[in-house]
Amino acid sequence: MRYFVTGATGFIGKRLVKKLLARKGSVVYFLIREGSKDKVPGLLEYWGTTKTRAIPVFGDLRQAKLGVSKEDTKALSKQIDHFFHLAAVYDLSADAESQIAVNTEGTRNTVDFANAIQAGCFQHVSSIAAAGLFEGIWREDMFEEAENLDHPYFATKHDSEKIVREHCKMPWRVYRPGLVVGDSRTGEMDKIDGPYYFFKLIQRIRQLLPPWMPTIGLEGGRINIVPVDFVVNAMDHIAHKPNLDNKAFHLTDPEPMRVGEVLNVFCRAAHAPTMSIRINAALLGFIPKSVKKGIMALSPVRRVRDAVMKDLGLPPDMMQFINYPTRFDCRDTLAALKGSGIACPPLDSYAAPIWDYWERNLDPDLFIDRTLAGQVRGKVVLVTGGSSGIGLATAHKLAEAGATTIICGRDADKLAEARDAVRARGYELITYPVDLSDMADVDRFVKVLIDNHDGVDILVNNAGRSIRRAIESSFDRFHDFERTMQLNYFGCLRVTMGLLPKMIERHRGQVINISSIGVLTNAPRFSAYVSSKAALDAWTRCAASELQDVGIKFTTINMPLVRTPMIAPTKLYQNVPTLTPEEAADMVATAIVYKPVRIATRVGVFGQVLHALLPRVAQIVLNTTFRMFPDSDAAKGADGKKIPQMSSEQIAMQQLLRGVHF
Repeated sequence: MRYFVTGATGFIGKRLVKKLLARKGSVVYFLIREGSKDKVPGLLEYWGTTKTRAIPVFGDLRQAKLGVSKEDTKALSKQIDHFFHLAAVYDLSADAESQIAVNTEGTRNTVDFANAIQAGCFQHVSSIAAAGLFEGIWREDMFEEAENLDHPYFATKHDSEKIVREHCKMPWRVYRPGLVVGDSRTGEMDKIDGPYYFFKLIQRIRQLLPPWMPTIGLEGGRINIVPVDFVVNAMDHIAHKPNLDNKAFHLTDPEPMRVGEVLNVFCRAAHAPTMSIRINAALLGFIPKSVKKGIMALSPVRRVRDAVMKDLGLPPDMMQFINYPTRFDCRDTLAALKGSGIACPPLDSYAAPIWDYWERNLDPDLFIDRTLAGQVRGKVVLVTGGSSGIGLATAHKLAEAGATTIICGRDADKLAEARDAVRARGYELITYPVDLSDMADVDRFVKVLIDNHDGVDILVNNAGRSIRRAIESSFDRFHDFERTMQLNYFGCLRVTMGLLPKMIERHRGQVINISSIGVLTNAPRFSAYVSSKAALDAWTRCAASELQDVGIKFTTINMPLVRTPMIAPTKLYQNVPTLTPEEAADMVATAIVYKPVRIATRVGVFGQVLHALLPRVAQIVLNTTFRMFPDSDAAKGADGKKIPQMSSEQIAMQQLLRGVHF
């Protein structure tokens, strides 16, 4: 038996050719572009055969009669028993021009070539998309009844099938597979399509919620999913069965699931929460199309939708297919497959390998450089307050990752020590002395940065001052509030606003502000420090909203307690669990790599939620800790050398609320 196959290098085509070659004495001719001849050895290896049985024919789907040479055309004349046409664009998001060129005109060129060589039966692989958005049950003998073919993918699939029906001079058979997913045994797939578009959403939900947490989702229409091995086996069997010419066959699941059920199957495979409550998306049908169109025309709505769709990797028009209206009758296919043992397996029997293969091989995040080096190599990064603590630990990481790392601080000697420590490890560090609480000195520093480095790509506002003192002990110390605000807020803003114009000019940049968990928990005894950081957080939210569309990212890190020189005066903290500067630097690295709006610990988030939902309870809890942990000797004016002994109650509280300022 001799075959000719277009699309033999595609996902379905490769497997079909392998199946055909398994037939005794078979020879397969396959179309391939001249520029892709280097793929032939790999294909032969995949098929486990040689050029004597799998023979490349050079041509192009976009050329008349496939652009096959006269010599090859003559050699193939009356030699082909079955002509399989699989080459097509199987992508909803492809542009209309390419779909027309390949699906419609490519099929016309293929049929003309098949007619020219007087091939045997023409086996055309179409799609259930040929039905358009037909309302109701679509039978295998239906064609002209297709509805709503406005989408180019639906229109070209329908038109290509029409060309086969009207222009083939030989018998033909049409196959309409459902949404083809990976192999039901291995999960192998070559691209993200169909239900795969929702896998990122499922993964995000799994990261946020435990698997037992009930969620709410959409029900939607019935979606017909089939594994590639079923499609290949069914086509191979039906193509060789007699007396089935000039018919169409639905290679579909006889019992398709609704969209909500499909998502739940994959949620279980991913160990993610399932949608316990599903709202029928058809209920939204009562909204007139003109109203929906008008709402989506609003710029804020459209931008939010586009951002969400892009973040989840969903094609822009995917949501219009949620209420898919068509059911596919496949009785002729079932009759043709009867006794063969070939049947579409239920989705829940192979969802696990499908999900596993996607997460290991196709997840878009796998192809994004999530290393710190990938984000900062060759970029200029400024870390304020970089001569010790969090800033110095961060500088070490950045220098090691290949960034042009700049640190600043008031003490020139400490800056020199920091530079020498980094150089001792084989990396470079640029240092500048500056007093960030002096606005004139900040302006001088910013000018130096612009003159010497053309600004910075990433700014880490780490420099800060912390004061632990109760308000009752601060009535005559108003300068505590002034000096924390001067450095933590005004100094930070002066640097940021001095460097932002260059970032805006380049349409890229990131500002990372080291804030405090105290802003979320409203920690007692830190009113001066927390209020200055809260002011910075508020300014950052405003700036992020204004500059969202010019490529500037802002990240706030609500840092828990870190063992740095800044907390050394409070001897109580020597017995309290804290982060190391290196752990804090890891949080800064995460901010650079992933660019989230905020990074906070679970305790910090819990504190913010508690204040929002039960503010009185939050006040009682914090007042209890306030009375439980007294002012330090330093705050009282003593020498502060004595390390206080902690009671069992204090130890229990600080373990429960790890990282919170007491």
